[in-house]
Amino acid sequence: MLLADLARRRLLGQCEVCRQWTLGALCAGCIARHASPVPRCARCGLRAGLPVPACGACLREPPPFERTVCVADYGHPWDLLIGAFKFQQRPELAVPLAERLLAAVREAAVPAPELVLPIPLSPGRLAERGYNQAWELARRVAAGLQLRADATLLQRPVDTAHQAGLNRAERQRNLAAAFMVDPRRRAEVAGRRIALVDDVMTTGATLREASATLLRGGAAAVQLWVLARTPD
Repeated sequence: MLLADLARRRLLGQCEVCRQWTLGALCAGCIARHASPVPRCARCGLRAGLPVPACGACLREPPPFERTVCVADYGHPWDLLIGAFKFQQRPELAVPLAERLLAAVREAAVPAPELVLPIPLSPGRLAERGYNQAWELARRVAAGLQLRADATLLQRPVDTAHQAGLNRAERQRNLAAAFMVDPRRRAEVAGRRIALVDDVMTTGATLREASATLLRGGAAAVQLWVLARTPD
């Protein structure tokens, strides 16, 4: 972890969820209550009755990514925490959220990628928000695993409409040709196993398109690391 992150973990403060006094931003009780592993489809991350390598939907239509690791379903308290992290200028929440994602990746024991990339923001969206929440997570998780992370190799050159409120088909149309690999650095993608990091996976349209872009650019395989997965 980054030195500044380690310093924050030693500070006594209130848990962001239950407001009890604790070291760091999330207490042990809330972590146990809200971040315990549950059975999921290993391919798409949706909750399942039993752990399965691929659910029926993934068998019928295999996604371009080979594995999904997520911390929890998108709901209380993750919706509030992620909303504050993204939209309320609270980048410091990257520290406890990245810790949970790092723990989930370690628990899943996935094949180690050679490169960790965030889902990029368009230049306009990045200027509006001031930081890319996916990069704040990706760089911390990568540091914890001693992996290389890169913020600019995968790019989103054009502003697209917000995905919220769109159905699956509309999301896919909205994202057509949204991503690109930096054309000057395609050799850095060729033959590499890559982990893509994002905060929330809803329908999966964004992560599908980004994964497909990396595979077209020559990546050997793509896996997804996300904080929360919206239930089907």
